[in-house]
Amino acid sequence: MTGRMSLPDAAMFKTILTEDDINGFKISGYHKGTLLGSWDSAQRSSDATWHLRFDPAGMLFLTGGRFASFASQGWNADGEVANCGAQGFGFNSGSFGQDICVNGSYVENSSIAPGTPLVATLDPVTPDCRNTAAVSRARRN
Repeated sequence: MTGRMSLPDAAMFKTILTEDDINGFKISGYHKGTLLGSWDSAQRSSDATWHLRFDPAGMLFLTGGRFASFASQGWNADGEVANCGAQGFGFNSGSFGQDICVNGSYVENSSIAPGTPLVATLDPVTPDCRNTAAVSRARRN
């Protein structure tokens, strides 16, 4: 899963950000390089789940807590991973696991341990989760 999040500069000084602090949020899910689906908070339906907890100092999305609590996520997927729509993609984290749903169906083999860190980066990331940040080698004499 990759994505983008935009927020006002001042929000980065808060201790924890919620969905109310975010200006834009989009995720895309992939399996073996093939796009499974996307979700954009700007185009969400009124009944879509939108729950976000982000630690800007640690660049971490908080995971491992009970769904819709301080340490959980719900991005177009509720605690039952059930509401990602007919053409949708969703992600949730709670006390039982981190999971995705695609086109309205929970993907059982997507589940990972609830406390698995979900790290953000300022650098772009490819669909296969490689960071695309430029690196340099030491100059040889």
